[in-house]
Amino acid sequence: MRLPWNSPVGVWLLALLLLSACSTTTQPGAVGADRKQLLLVSSDALNQSAAKQYAQLTQQAAQKGALDADPAQTARVKRIADRLIPQTAVFRPDAKGWSWQVHVLSSKDVNAWCMPGGKIAVYTGLINQVNPTDDELAAVMGHEIAHALREHARERVSQELASSAVVGVGAALLGVGRLGADLGGALAQVTFNLPFSREHEREADRIGVELAARAGYDPRAAVTLWQKMEKAGGGSPTEFLSTHPAPESRIADLEVYSEKVMPLYEQARKR
Repeated sequence: MRLPWNSPVGVWLLALLLLSACSTTTQPGAVGADRKQLLLVSSDALNQSAAKQYAQLTQQAAQKGALDADPAQTARVKRIADRLIPQTAVFRPDAKGWSWQVHVLSSKDVNAWCMPGGKIAVYTGLINQVNPTDDELAAVMGHEIAHALREHARERVSQELASSAVVGVGAALLGVGRLGADLGGALAQVTFNLPFSREHEREADRIGVELAARAGYDPRAAVTLWQKMEKAGGGSPTEFLSTHPAPESRIADLEVYSEKVMPLYEQARKR
């Protein structure tokens, strides 16, 4: 028997579900990322959907000759990723065991993203138009990796489900049933179309600068990176800035947290 959510027992069960689903996905690190998150969707379900979508996207790019077309650019991006990924263990030890993948996609869009489970893509438009230093490229990639570590996509999908209250208790807990049919579409919306919240962006910024610093990249490059991003738009926001707004308050926050993790950067440089 399925209870309607607007029945007294249904409301009680939904409230209990929401309370039990609040947890945090990461250790705080030096930047203090320990906010409680609403996580109704299972991590495994979202990771499986991400792996499927990533495989489809990279296969399509390969068919068009747009996958890792420039060996030098690809080697550079993967070299930076190889330094950033081991640092993820500070925030969540299981991340080192993810099936990480890193590719460069040929596109004029100034963009980069990391799907759940460590599926990274950097667009040639970002490299060619912004012309980032290695430190600045590490800032972009660290930011995107941070979204995956904090499972912001999973949180966004969960928030959508909670607000509509259309999924049954079993499906919400297991990531199956009615949710399964729509999960891929919801993940695509969160990854490519919908901006993350200001809270998500702040967390990704802060975790990103710590990942970069621990990997031996100057965390202060995050500030110059966002400034370059704005200039690359030429008066209109780039694809990246359309989902990653960079107001003055954000730059100020990055300045504070990049300085906070400078000792980690100095330590990394001595290794």
